[in-house]
Amino acid sequence: MKQRPAGTTEPSLKLAVVIERPAYDLTLFKVHFGLLTLKGYTKGERVLRFEAIVHNTKTLKTGRGLEKFPDIIARLAGMAGRFCTMLDCVDTGFIPGGLLDELPLPAQVGATRTGGLDLNKPRVRAVLAAALALAVAPGGFTVADLAARVSAMPGHDGYTIRNAAYDLRKLRGKHLADKPGRTRRYLISPGAARIISALLTLRDQVIAPLLAGVADPRIRRTPRHWTDIDRHYQALRLEMMALFAGIGIACG
Repeated sequence: MKQRPAGTTEPSLKLAVVIERPAYDLTLFKVHFGLLTLKGYTKGERVLRFEAIVHNTKTLKTGRGLEKFPDIIARLAGMAGRFCTMLDCVDTGFIPGGLLDELPLPAQVGATRTGGLDLNKPRVRAVLAAALALAVAPGGFTVADLAARVSAMPGHDGYTIRNAAYDLRKLRGKHLADKPGRTRRYLISPGAARIISALLTLRDQVIAPLLAGVADPRIRRTPRHWTDIDRHYQALRLEMMALFAGIGIACG
C-alpha cells in the first residue's frame, strides 16, 4: 500500500492551541479548528496581526471554483473579525446588576424547564470555561465539542455528551448560549462572552484568593517581584480584614 508523501497530511480535526516562538521577540499564537486556523502574531513593535487560514476550501462549503473566491474571502474575514471580537470580550468582562442572584434560579427554554447555574459547583465553572474557549470556533460548536472540552479538564473525565446537552440547555435558559434555528451548533454572543469571562474571573481570581488571604491574617514578607496587581490584592485584603472585624466576622 502506498504511503502519503511527507508534509501533505491534513491537520487534526480536533481543537488545538499552539504557541510558537520561531524568532527573538516574535510569538505566534494559533488556534486550529480542523482544517481552519486562526493565527495571531506581532508585526513590528506596535502591531498585532490576526489571520484566518483555510487548509481546504471544502470545509467552508462555498464551492471551490475561482468564481467563489470572493465568498471564501468574505467567510475568512468574518472568522477573523469574530475571533478579534471574542478576544476583546474575554479581556473586558461585565456582570449586569442582579445576575448573580438570578443565575441559581430555574429558567425556561421554550416549553422545557431548566435548572440554574451554581458557580460554587466545579462542573458549572468547567462548563462555562469550556464554552468560553469554544466561543471563537468558526460556525459555532456542537454538544460533542463541549463534552470533549470539559472531559479533558482535570477531575471531569466522566463528563458525557448527555451531560453537555443538559448543561447547554441551562446556558440557553440564562441567555449565555444561542442555538439559531434548527441547527445543531451553538454560539456564544459577544455579550454572553463578556458575562462568562467576568463570572469566572470574579469567582477564581477575586473572591477565592481574597477569602483565602483573609482567612490567614499573618502579614508575610513582601515578595521580590511585587506587581501592581499584588499591591491591589494586598490593599483589598487588609481592607476586608478591617471590614470583617467591624461587622463581627472572625478571620483565621
